[in-house]
Amino acid sequence: MPTMMTPLIRRWTLLCVATVITLFLFFHAGGDRHSVLVLPAFPWSRHGEFPYPIKWKEVPQHFPVSDFIALPTGAPVNIPRIQHDFKPEDHAHEVERLKRRDTVKKAFVHSWKGYTKYAWLHDEVAPVTKGHRDPFGGWGATLVDALDSLLILNMTHDFEIAVKALRKIDFTTTHLEHVNVFETTIRYLGGLLSANDLSGGKYPILMEKALEIGEMLYKAFDTPNRMPLTRWPWKKAVNGREQEASTYTLAAEMGSLTLEFTRLSQVSGDPKYYDAVQRITNVIESGQNRTQLPGLWPIIFNAAIGPIVTHDYTFTLGGMSDSLYEYLPKEYLLLGGLSNQYRVMYENAIDAAKKYLFFRPMTPDNRDVLISGTAKKMVAEPIKLTAEGQHLTCFTGGMVGIGAKIFGRDQDLDVARKLVDGCAWAYESTKTGIMPEIFRAVPCENATDCKWDKSLWYKSVSSSMVTLEGDVPSSLDDRAERLIGQFRLPPGFSEIRDSRYILRPEAIESIFILYRITGDTKYQDTAWRMFNAIHNVTHTGISYAGIEDVTQAWPPKIDSSESFWMAETLKYFYLIFSEPELISLDEYVFNTEAHPLKRPCPGDFCLAPEL
Repeated sequence: MPTMMTPLIRRWTLLCVATVITLFLFFHAGGDRHSVLVLPAFPWSRHGEFPYPIKWKEVPQHFPVSDFIALPTGAPVNIPRIQHDFKPEDHAHEVERLKRRDTVKKAFVHSWKGYTKYAWLHDEVAPVTKGHRDPFGGWGATLVDALDSLLILNMTHDFEIAVKALRKIDFTTTHLEHVNVFETTIRYLGGLLSANDLSGGKYPILMEKALEIGEMLYKAFDTPNRMPLTRWPWKKAVNGREQEASTYTLAAEMGSLTLEFTRLSQVSGDPKYYDAVQRITNVIESGQNRTQLPGLWPIIFNAAIGPIVTHDYTFTLGGMSDSLYEYLPKEYLLLGGLSNQYRVMYENAIDAAKKYLFFRPMTPDNRDVLISGTAKKMVAEPIKLTAEGQHLTCFTGGMVGIGAKIFGRDQDLDVARKLVDGCAWAYESTKTGIMPEIFRAVPCENATDCKWDKSLWYKSVSSSMVTLEGDVPSSLDDRAERLIGQFRLPPGFSEIRDSRYILRPEAIESIFILYRITGDTKYQDTAWRMFNAIHNVTHTGISYAGIEDVTQAWPPKIDSSESFWMAETLKYFYLIFSEPELISLDEYVFNTEAHPLKRPCPGDFCLAPEL
C-alpha cells in the first residue's frame, strides 16, 4: 500500500509546489503589483490582464505638475439672473402641464424598466432585440447617466438601488483598448458629480467613484505639454510608458472637460483637476484670434504642439466642435464669474459665429428663423458657407440665450429665439415631425427680405451631387422633382445627408432653456408636439429606439438607445413641464450631458438683485 501511494503523493507535491511558484511570480514579478503578465483570465478578473482594481493615484507620472493653477478667488461677482420671474399659473394650465409632465415620466419609467431588466450594469439596452451593448467602457453608462434623472423625477427607491450597484463597477479598468476621455468625463464623471450635488452629499459612494474616475482620467494628461490624449490607450500608462498628445484631436473633445474637472476640484479640494483643464483653456485662448476665422476654432487641433492648427479650414458649432463653445459661458457660471477669460472667449466666438455661421433659411411660410451652418476658409480664398443644419447645433439657441442674459447682450436674445425657431421648423417639416441628423437648406440671399421662391428651391435641389435612380431627367426642374420624390425632401430642404434620429436632446434642450428665460408658454406647446412625434415612432416594447429615416411615416428602428435618452432628452422634456424652481438655471449649470452641477455661490451673491 505505501509503495502504491508514493507516485500519487509525489504528483500532488509537485502540483502544489508549481502552484505556489506560479502565484509568487504572479504577485511579485518585476517588483510592481501593477506589472502586466500574459496569463489567462482569473475568475476574479473582469478583463484578464489586471486581476484587481488599479490604484491610479500610485501610477507614477513622467511629467508631473509642480505648481498647480488654483481656482480663482476674490470678491463675489453679481451675475444677472437667467430665469424669468414666473407668476402663479392658472388652474387649467397647471392641470395640462402636470398631465404632460406625468406622460413624460411614464416614458422614462418604461425606459428605465427596460434597462434594468435587459441591460443592468451594461452601458446601453438594445431596445429592439432586448440585449445590451457596452460601447463606453462597460461601466454601466445608462445607470450612471440616469442617476440625477432618477432624483429629479422623484424615483428615490430606484436611485438608491442604482447607487448600491455602483459598488459592483470597477472604474479603474475596462475591456476597451482606448478610453474616450471626453465621453467618460461628460457621462460618468458628470453624472456622479451631479447626483452628489442633488443628493446633498448624502451618499459617499458617489464621490468615491467620481474620484476613482478622476484619478484614472488624470493620467491621460501625463504628456510633455500636459495636453490630454482624448482617445487614450490607457494600458500604456499602467505599463509605465511615456505618452504624447495626439496631432489629430477633435476640438470638442479637447475643450469640453472644464465643467466636470472644475467641479471635481471644487468638491474634493484637490486643485490638480482644475489645473489640468485650465492649462487647456490657456492654450486654446492663445490661438483664438489666429485661426482662418478669428474668434472661431477649427474642428481639428494638433494637441502635441498646442491645440491650434492653422491649416485646418472647417469651422462649425456642430459635431466635433459644439461643446467647446457651450462650455465657455457655463464655466464662467461655475466659477462664479471670477474668471473673465471665459466671457472674453465666448463673446469673441459668438460675434464671429453671428457673422460667419448663422444664416436664415428660405421657408415656405417665410419664417424669420436662423440655423447655424458650417464655414470653410482656406488661405487666400473667400469664406464658403455650407448652409447645413445639424441636430447637434440645436444646442446653440440655448447657449446664446444664456450668454445674452449673463453678459448683458440683450440683442442676442432675439438671435437665440430665431435659432430655436429654426430647429422647431426643421422638426415640423418632416413626415415624422422630427429633425434629421444633418440636412441642407436654401440660404436667403437677403436675410431681411426673404420670400419663398419655389424655382430657387428647385435650383438648389438640382445642384446637389446626389445620384438619381433610373433615367437622367430631361430638365433641371424634372431632376429636382425626381430628387424631392426619391428622398422625400420637405420644402426648403435641398438635401438630407443623414436622415436618422438617434434620440438626441439638443433641440428640446434649447427649447427648455428659452422657456425658462422668457416664460413664453409657446415653448411648452412646441415641446409637447416634439415629444409626441418622438414617442410615436421610437417606442418599443421595452424602451425607445433610434430610427433610420425621419422622412418616412413609419421608419425602421435602430437597435440602439444611447444613455443620453434618459440622461438628457427625457430630462429636458420633464423639466419643461415641471415647476420652474426645479433645477433653476440660477442655481445649477448643466454640463453637455444635461447633468446639473451646483453653482458654488456664497448666499445670493452670484445673482444680481431684481430691478
